Amino acid sequence: MHFNFAFTLVQTLWTLTFAAQLVLLVVLLGRDRMRRFPWFTASIVLAALQLLSSRLLFGKLPIFTMNVVFITMADAVALVGLLVVVEMARQAFGGLPRQLWIANSLGLLAVAGTILALWGPWPAWKTLTADSNLAALRLMQLVAQKGDLLVIFLTIGLGLLVVLFGRKYKAGWRSHTQQIVIGLAVAAISRLALVLMLQHLVKSAPKTQAEYDHLVGIRDNLISADNIVRVVVLVGWIVCLWIDEPGTKAEAAELPAEEAL
Repeated sequence: MHFNFAFTLVQTLWTLTFAAQLVLLVVLLGRDRMRRFPWFTASIVLAALQLLSSRLLFGKLPIFTMNVVFITMADAVALVGLLVVVEMARQAFGGLPRQLWIANSLGLLAVAGTILALWGPWPAWKTLTADSNLAALRLMQLVAQKGDLLVIFLTIGLGLLVVLFGRKYKAGWRSHTQQIVIGLAVAAISRLALVLMLQHLVKSAPKTQAEYDHLVGIRDNLISADNIVRVVVLVGWIVCLWIDEPGTKAEAAELPAEEAL
């Protein structure tokens, strides 16, 4: 017996990712997590909108217009990603004195910024400052690419700090903050690995059509693997954010007795 599946792997992963994002938004709204994590919720909304736009608009708009739309959304994703890192850091280490929190944040930003400055080639400044629409688009694309990398480095650093020191503050074991940060860090590590491997593939110079097809297949498999990690992270967030944090139910049960007194 032979089974014919109408969906390809790419289509299946797209569907699973979009469905998981929608379910996560339902959990964030239904379980009243959005009030505590507004920027994280906004990032999920923006990611779902970006994913949906890629399916509905790709190939249906003029090339320049399509690039403007997608690059603008990529810039927005990078900006919201930075705000998510700040939100998670404030949630995880809210017990720190203000000056110490600012100092540690600046230190993490300095380390991530240094890595970003040394990472990969930077385009010539003249090509970015030329008075043309194409130059402006290139500048926006550069901001999106470098902003995405900065968010990746900051997220990995924050994830390490939360795992090491989170229990002493407000990101203890099984807390929503810790679970969100760990998921973000896992997704960031997967994304960084994808960037590194794709950069290595770009340096390869295929000499035959067979070699080119082989490299394209490897690229597609790497992207699919990254998408699988994203789906797993989304499902993990759905489960974790649906469940109340440890001690929440006990505190809620004690509240009426305290009010009665």
